Amino acid sequence: MKKHNFSAGPSILPQEVLKQASDAVLNFNNLNLSLLEISHRSKDFVDVMEEARELALELMGLEGKGYKALFLQGGASMQFVMAAYNLLENKAGYLNTGTWSDKAIKEAKLFGEVVEVASSKDKNFNYIPKNYSVPSDLDYLHVTTNNTIFGTQLKEIPQTDVPLIADMSSDIFSRNIDFSKFGIIYAGAQKNMGPAGTTLVVIKEDLLGKVTRQIPNMLDYAQHVSKGSMYNTPPVFAVYVSLLTMRWLKSKGGISAIEEENEKKATLIYSEIDLNPLFTGFAAKEDRSFMNATFNLTEDNLKETFDAMVKEAGISGVNGHRSVGGYRASMYNALPLKSVGVLVDVMSELERKA
Repeated sequence: MKKHNFSAGPSILPQEVLKQASDAVLNFNNLNLSLLEISHRSKDFVDVMEEARELALELMGLEGKGYKALFLQGGASMQFVMAAYNLLENKAGYLNTGTWSDKAIKEAKLFGEVVEVASSKDKNFNYIPKNYSVPSDLDYLHVTTNNTIFGTQLKEIPQTDVPLIADMSSDIFSRNIDFSKFGIIYAGAQKNMGPAGTTLVVIKEDLLGKVTRQIPNMLDYAQHVSKGSMYNTPPVFAVYVSLLTMRWLKSKGGISAIEEENEKKATLIYSEIDLNPLFTGFAAKEDRSFMNATFNLTEDNLKETFDAMVKEAGISGVNGHRSVGGYRASMYNALPLKSVGVLVDVMSELERKA
């Protein structure tokens, strides 16, 4: 029996995508060659890269709006560096809502002045700051749209005239957002889009060439745009699986359709957390993530029993991050509603047994 996979990442992928990907590893495009051994310069893979870049823009509604999509390496952590290297000339603003934005701030300080426009560190990042002002003299404002560890999600895009940069690693393609409000969007593939190994970067071309410093080629967005994400050997398998996952999403009706499913999953588990006296949610209710539900037991002595019940039900990956403790149910696009139902049933059963 396949387990109910709530892993925070690398995360669950659609079964049909896994099947197609495994077939391609053995024989790609009927070439009698593996996807893993063909040239990345061959027409077969160039077609993959071009379709992946185009489909990413299509899903986000950014076609013909001056954006380019890239598939790079190094994860979101590399984008903490690249975004600042390419855009930070004088001063940048960061909304600090968790571990990853904290890391992004540290990297940006290597390139210029950094202002924390707001932070939720005072309550261990269990909420999203509100009613803050954004200085008008920033080179950009950086936000993290979903905080995997703490289970919070940015519900409203900040209103500002400065360019917006967003780390969407853990909620990319999961809900409708006006993506045209952002100058740069980046997301590690391993949550909603594919396996670990590649990072989607969507950038508005008019932001390129804004800094006076010389940028090494491998860290220069303009260089990667000019080479169509093929400046160096790309991670062919990760890009291909990302393409398959985006095709799967499109076939389901795109972001609007998957958002409806994600809302059902989130409603189901948060209802149980709120109604069951043995559990308490970690994140502020108004800021709860549809992707990562974080919660704790109200009675620590039940942990061993609950963990055994979870294991018996074939549930995997629900242990919380050490920063929060407790449990975390990551409900990415490919996780079926049925799996959330199984977890909720276990939580309800614990209440009946207690």
